[in-house]
Order: sequence, then C-alpha cells, then structure tokens
Amino acid sequence: MTYFEEIRELTKLIPTSIVDFSIDRKKTSPPTQASSNFITNKEQGDWAEDLIYRSINETSENYVAIRYGKSDDLIAGDEGFDKFYNEFQDELDTIGKRPDLLIFKKEDFNSSFGYDISKLKHNIIDNYVKKAIAGLEIRSSAFLIDKYENEMQKRTKFHLVKALDIKNKILSDYKDLLEQKNAKYVELLESIDETNIHIISFRRPSWKATERLQELSLLFKELKENINIIQKRDYLSITPKVEDIKVVYKWTEKFNVPHYYIQVFFDKAFGISFKNILTLITEPDKEGEYYEISQDVKNQNKTTIKINTRKTSQIAYKIIEPEHKSVRKEMRRGRLLFYVTFEGGTAYLDIKNLKLLLNISNF
Repeated sequence: MTYFEEIRELTKLIPTSIVDFSIDRKKTSPPTQASSNFITNKEQGDWAEDLIYRSINETSENYVAIRYGKSDDLIAGDEGFDKFYNEFQDELDTIGKRPDLLIFKKEDFNSSFGYDISKLKHNIIDNYVKKAIAGLEIRSSAFLIDKYENEMQKRTKFHLVKALDIKNKILSDYKDLLEQKNAKYVELLESIDETNIHIISFRRPSWKATERLQELSLLFKELKENINIIQKRDYLSITPKVEDIKVVYKWTEKFNVPHYYIQVFFDKAFGISFKNILTLITEPDKEGEYYEISQDVKNQNKTTIKINTRKTSQIAYKIIEPEHKSVRKEMRRGRLLFYVTFEGGTAYLDIKNLKLLLNISNF
C-alpha cells in the first residue's frame, strides 16, 4: 500500500462533522488590506521556515532541504496582490497546498534547480517533487514553550490545592446539610482527588433558604471555579486548520510524498506527521488529552485542530532567538504599517527524534 493509499483509507474514518471530503472546498476572496499584526506574523513564519531550512542543510550529511511552498512578499493592498492570491486559490484546487519545504536524498537533489523551486512551473518540477522523501509545513508560535509549561504547572498545582481544601471544608463543616438536601453530593465530593479532578463534572447547587445553605452554595461555586481552571487546556499546540486538511490531502494524492507539520517556538520545535493527525481525529476518545477542535479567534474564527505538543516529537531541543527590528512600510494611499522582522537564530536538531518522525535510518 502506498503512502497516499494509507492516507485515503484514514480519511474514510474521519467524521464528516470534522472534515467532509464530499464537499468541494470553497474559494475565498482576496483580503482588502493587511494589518501590522498580520505582517509580523508572516515575517515570523518566514523566519521559522528559514530556521528549519538552514538547520537541516547545515546538519545533515545525507539530505537536502529546498524551498517549495508558494510565497511572495506581496501583501493585501500591494499592486499585484489580488492576481497572486487568486492564482494561489486556483493552485489549491489543482495540486493542493504545497508544503513549505521538501526534503530530498542528496543523490536525488537536482543542483540545476537549486535550493528554491517555489517559482518554477509545475510541468517542469512535478516529477522531481515526487522524488522527495518528505514535505514540511512550517508553523510558528510566539511562545517560549518551557516557560509556558512551567507556568501552567504552577497554575494547576495552585488551583488543585485550593479545590481539595474547599472539598475537605465542605465535607467537614457541611456534610450534615448535604445529607439532608442531596446525599449524592457527599458521594461526589468524597470521590474527588488529584487523579480524577480533571474529568469531574457537576452542577453546583444554589441554595438560599438559610445562611448556612448560602455559605455552602458559595463554597460549591468556588470549588467549581477552581476545577474549571484545572480543566482548561494547559498545553501549547501544533495547529493545522481544518480547511487545510482537504488541500494537503490533495497534494499527497498527486505526489505521494509523506507530509509533516513542524511547529517552531522561540526555544524548541516539535513535529507530527499528517498521517498521525488524521489518525488522531478518527479517535474521539483522545479528544481533550491529545487534541481539541475549536474556532481560533486569532485566525478569523477558522476551525483548528490543536494537537498537544506533549504528544508530538521534539525535533529541536534548543533554539537561539533571532535578532528583530521594526520596519516602516508605506502603502499606496499613504497608510503606514509598522511591523517586526526576524533574522538569524539557530535550531539545534534532535537527530534521533527527527529520524523517527521522518522514518529514516540516517541523517
């Protein structure tokens, strides 16, 4: 069975409520103007791509990374942007979404094409692309993941201690009232501990008949608030958009090349295969611990699969941050945009994990 055939079989198991492959992708219209925040995010994404590109080519003895993804310095409001955007939409419907980088064995690398084939015509490079051993979609995130993890652990520990203290206070001071009103609450509270508090759910009472009942209701309210914080998502994620699943699938259908998502933070980087992403969303029992599906307000409310980085592969164990500077851009009608650009930095690859992720024996 080929790589694409494996992917195709997986798509048959994905609930249509997540991705319905029977419905054609809807084309989107070009945005009318860009924001400073959008350009900064684009610059950060370009930096992340360059970081992984350089780290592979500077480290590997047997493989070469080349630039492949459709990209341009044009932004909404620039002359020629609408044409570029519409051509990109047409491409998504013909060959799918190109990954940012392709990885080739050195013996398959075509030096006449060089290290950037992103602007070459498809009829020239399509057969060459099929020789790649991997396509990498590079994502970036403006977080230090180690610091985030430490802060989330502190938050969880603080509210866990507080929740268990409240539980104990209710049982020691108000157990008689609970047995009179609803003994099921006693059973519920006695079952709560640090191993199951992440999945505990209950409807808090709102008793007001006496002063003690009001005090008890307030304690339940406080307990519920602390449990809600404990149960909030406490991980950073690799974030494929649901709308991209179809166009990545289309690309794998045409080229039969394994596809991977790489998430670059400012201190580490993580990766997961497209095949593993599809597998996860066929397993609803893993939702919550391994991934969640939500609308991302930071990305125009697009539905996003947020995959727990703790369940992925760390492919760079250390990243030295880039230099950054502010840039002033003047638009055609005199509108000014100020944004941040990034340059340099170093990623120290975890070679063992990268080989396992890409399913290769050497690097």
